[in-house]
Parts: sequence; structure tokens; C-alpha cells
Amino acid sequence: MKSFMAKKNEVEQKWLLVDADGAILGRMAARIAPLLMGKNKPEYTPHVDVGDHVIVVNAEKVRVTGKKAEQKQYDYYTHHPGGHKYVSFADMMAKKPEKVVELAVRRMLPKNRLGRKMLKKLKVYRGSEHQHQAQGPEKIELF
Repeated sequence: MKSFMAKKNEVEQKWLLVDADGAILGRMAARIAPLLMGKNKPEYTPHVDVGDHVIVVNAEKVRVTGKKAEQKQYDYYTHHPGGHKYVSFADMMAKKPEKVVELAVRRMLPKNRLGRKMLKKLKVYRGSEHQHQAQGPEKIELF
């Protein structure tokens, strides 16, 4: 019996639309990451990008459970001495809610070149409007 290996040029990638209104951040990200990787398809191949494009709308309406809204912090480094900075979850949601969703999904993808390529297929928008109507995205329910 031969094993099936998907070829890069033979993969069909669909466009999926996810509404984040009222969704819990971690649970939503845990369902989006396999869609980007292609793990929901029978032709999944670990070393080939077989995943779909995912559009997330209403990123500003995503929520977290427990005390994460007050206690969660994102950190980054500016590459200058003393440049380790922290941003609270509330501040990040006020300024860049798209970044919150993108970081949650990014941290669930592989940490290599293929993972970076998969992340480029994720499009996150603050409100309910997006600019990918021409691709004919198919709305899916994650919950």
C-alpha cells in the first residue's frame, strides 16, 4: 500500500469566513489553527501547505474567561537596552484587537517556515466588513 503525499500545485485551498462575535479567544484559535494547517482534510501532508485561507471578522468582540482580561500581558523586545516592554490585554484589545487574535493563532502553528507561510493565509478584521468578497468565502460555525 502506497502512502499519499499531496503536491504543492495540486492542492485546492478554499476561503473560510469565521465570525468572532462572542467567541472565546483560545477556543476559537484552537479551531482556526488546524484549518490553516489543513488537518481537517483527508489529503493532509505535514510538509506541504494544504490548509485553507481563513478570514476572521469582529475581532473586537472576542472575549476571554476568568481574570485574563485584567491579568494577561503581551511582551515584546525593542532590541535596545532596557527594551523589554509589556502591554496589557485590555490595552491591546483597545488599540489592536486584530493582533490579539493573530497572536493566539500564530502560537498554535508550527514554528518554522511553513508555519509562517500558513499565518499569511489568516486575515483578521476589527469589524464585520472585509475586502475578500471576490474570493467567495464560505461562512463556517466553529462552535
